[in-house]
Amino acid sequence: MTHSLHPLTIGIAWCLAWGEGRKHDNLSILQQMREALYQGKEVPEEVRSQVEAVQQLQGISKDYFPDKITDLKDNYPNLWEQTTRIGLVYGGATKIKGYVFESAKLPEIRGASALLDRINLIDLPAFFKCEQLPEDFPECYRARKYCQKVRRELQHQDQKLQQLWEALVPELVIYSTGGNILAFCPTAFVPDLVNLIEKRYTEETLTANSCAVGESFRLLELRFGLLDNPIEQTKWLDWYLQDKKRQTNPITSAYFGQLKNGQIWKYLFENRKNFNEITGKLAALFQKRRNGNNLPDVQRPSRRYPPMFETHPYLLRDDNTGALAAVQANTIPSQPWLSEPLARKRIVGLLAKRAVKPDKLPKWYTEHFTWKPESIEDWVTKFNDEFLEINHHYREKYYRNKSSITVEAAQTLTEIGDASDGFVGYIYADGNNMGGYIQKSIQSPEQYRKFSADIFEATKKSVYIALAKHLEPHQLQNLDPDDESTHKNGEWIHPFEILLLGGDDVLIVVPANKALKIAQTIGDEFESILLEMSYKSLPSQQEAHRYKGKVPPQSHCELSTSIGVLITAYNTPIYYAKRFYEQLLKSAKKKAKDLKKYYNYHGGTVDFLTLKSVTMISSDIAKFRQEGLTMQEQEKSKPTLKLYGAPYTLHELGGLIETGEKLKQSEFPRSQLYQIRRLLEQGKQTAMLNYRYFRVRLKPENQKLLADYFEKAWCNAKTNNGNLAPWMSLPEKDGTTTYETIWQELVELYPFIVETTEQPNQTEARLP
Repeated sequence: MTHSLHPLTIGIAWCLAWGEGRKHDNLSILQQMREALYQGKEVPEEVRSQVEAVQQLQGISKDYFPDKITDLKDNYPNLWEQTTRIGLVYGGATKIKGYVFESAKLPEIRGASALLDRINLIDLPAFFKCEQLPEDFPECYRARKYCQKVRRELQHQDQKLQQLWEALVPELVIYSTGGNILAFCPTAFVPDLVNLIEKRYTEETLTANSCAVGESFRLLELRFGLLDNPIEQTKWLDWYLQDKKRQTNPITSAYFGQLKNGQIWKYLFENRKNFNEITGKLAALFQKRRNGNNLPDVQRPSRRYPPMFETHPYLLRDDNTGALAAVQANTIPSQPWLSEPLARKRIVGLLAKRAVKPDKLPKWYTEHFTWKPESIEDWVTKFNDEFLEINHHYREKYYRNKSSITVEAAQTLTEIGDASDGFVGYIYADGNNMGGYIQKSIQSPEQYRKFSADIFEATKKSVYIALAKHLEPHQLQNLDPDDESTHKNGEWIHPFEILLLGGDDVLIVVPANKALKIAQTIGDEFESILLEMSYKSLPSQQEAHRYKGKVPPQSHCELSTSIGVLITAYNTPIYYAKRFYEQLLKSAKKKAKDLKKYYNYHGGTVDFLTLKSVTMISSDIAKFRQEGLTMQEQEKSKPTLKLYGAPYTLHELGGLIETGEKLKQSEFPRSQLYQIRRLLEQGKQTAMLNYRYFRVRLKPENQKLLADYFEKAWCNAKTNNGNLAPWMSLPEKDGTTTYETIWQELVELYPFIVETTEQPNQTEARLP
C-alpha cells in the first residue's frame, strides 16, 4: 500500500475485514488497518486479502462490463469467490411536512425543523463516531461532546450497543443530508442499526414518523448490481440478447427502461446493473415498511402503529395539535397550553433563535419535563459563521456599515413583515431532474457521497448568497405590543427565516419586496455553483424565453431548481400559505418539464402569486387562473386571452423584475395601471388601444422607458414588425394563437417593487 484511499473504500474494507459475526477477535488489527490505509502504509497481514479485494473492486475500469456473467469469474476470480456480505442501511424521517407544520405557530415550526435537522446531521452520524472526520461532518465535529454523550446514554439503556459502537466507524457513512442516511454496516448489526435509527426519531420528537431498512450484499454487487445465489444463475446480458421477446417484455421494459433513438439494449442493461440497483432495492423495502407492511422473513417491530398519545373528551387539549395538554407556558405572552411534543418543539424553537439559553430554560418547561435539548444550531448563526465571516465581500454587502450593531434573529413573521409594510414572501424550492440524474450518472458509493455533498453545498451556498446580496439588517419600527416576540421597536434583526434547508429542498421566509430577487438569485447561483463543481452545461434554445430584452444564457447546468413564491400578509395562517406555495412549486416544475421537452431547456423556473387577502383564492391556483384569468371564446376565429404570464424562466423573471422597476420609474399613474388591468378582460384590441392612449400621455423620456423595457422586451409580434403591447403572442400546436400578458403580475407586484441602485450585470448584453 503506497497511497491513501477514499474513506468509503476504507469503510468497505472495514466491513469485509469485520466479517459477518457480531464480534471481532482483534479490534486493534482493524484500527491499525484504518490508520495504515489513511497513511498509505502496509496493512496488517491478517486483513491484507480483504483490503486487496476491495482495491481490486475499486480498480475495475468504469468502461468494463462483461457480456457473460461467467466472464467475471474468469477475470476476477478473487472477487467471485469472496462470499462475506456487506450490510447497507437506508433510513430517515417520513411525512416531514406533516410533523413540521403540525402546528400553525412559527416558533413550533422552527423548533420542529431544527430538531429534525439535529437528528439528521448530528444524532444519526454520531452512531458512527463521525465527529472524527471534521471535514466531512462539520456539524458532528462542532457537537463532538454531544455525539459522545448520545452513544454513552444509549449504551446506558442497552449494554449490547457497546458491540455496535465498536463495529461502526465514520468511513461507513455514504451520506446523511436531505433528511436521510445511507451507510454501510457489518451484516450482523443491520437489524440493530435500523431499529436504533427509528427509535432515535421517536425518542427525541415523540410523534415524528421515521423508517429505516437494511440488506446485505456481496462485494461484487457494489459494482455490478443485484446477483443471484449462486452467481452463475443470474440472468445476464447474453440471456436477454438471445431472444428479442425478453427485451421487449413489459416487465423488462419497466425495470430497465425504454430504448430511445440510437440506443442499443446493452446500454439499458449496463446503466441498470450497478450500485444504483441495490439502492433501488433498499428504496423499495423502505416504501413497503413506510406503508406499514411487515417485511417477510424479517423479525422487527411493526411500523403499523405510529407514535400517538391518548386523548380524553374531558381533559384539556393543547392550543394547536389537539393532544392532551401537559403544561401552560406562562412566560409566553399568549400563555398557550402545550402537550409534551409541542413543548419540545417550542423550547427547541426558542433555543434556535437564542431567545433562551440552554442552561436557563424557562420554569414552565424544567418543572414538568426532563428531556433536555442540546446542540441546537440555528441558521442565522450558520449564515454568519459559515458564510459571512469567510466571505468578507458579502459580509460588507449584507451589513452595509452596520457591523458594529447587535443584530438578532427574527422571532416572528411580524418582524420579517415589518421590513416590507407587513408582507412576507415564502420561497419554496426543489431540485429538477435529481432522480433522473442519479439513475443515469450515479453508479458507485463514492459518486453517491460526492453528489449528496455537492447538492447540499450548492443549495446552502445559493441561499446564503441570495440573502447576503439582497437583504440587510432591519430596525424594527411597527411592532405590536401584543406580539409574541421579545424584541422591541428600535432593535435590529436579520429579516429572514430558514424553515427547511436540506438536500435540494429550501423553504425560507423573507420580506415581500425582496422575495422575487432572492428566488431568482437562488436559482441562478445553484446552477453556477454546480457548474464550478464540473457538472455538465447543456445548450438550450432561445425560444424557451419570452423575454427578449437581454440575450438569454446559451446553456444551463444539467441540474437546476424550480421555485414557488407566495407573497402574502404576515398574519396569513402558515397552513393556508403552505397550500399555495406547494401548488406554485408544482406549477413551476410542470413548466420546467414542458420547456425541457420542447426546447431542451434545463434551467430553473419560478411561479409566484401575490395573495393580498385570504379570501382572494379559495383553494386551487390552476383552477383560479383557468376560470378567472383565461378568456376563452367559443368561436375558433377569436383568440384565447390569458391575463397572466406565470410561470417564468429565471431569465424571464429577471426581465419581469427589471420591467417592474422601469414601470415605477416611468411615473405611470397607478389609477391608470389598474384601469388597464380591468380593460384586459374586454378584449385584445380594447386593451391595446387604451394602453397606447395612456402611454403617449407620459413624458417622452418615460415613454422611452416603457418602449425599451416593456414593449420591445416582451410584446413584439411574431410574424411582423408590429407591437402587441400589453400582449404577447403564443402560437399553439393546432395553429391558433393565444395572447398572454404580464400586466396583471406587474400591477400586483407594483407595491413591492424597490427601484434598484445597483449597476447592471455587464455580462448580460441588452438587445437593441
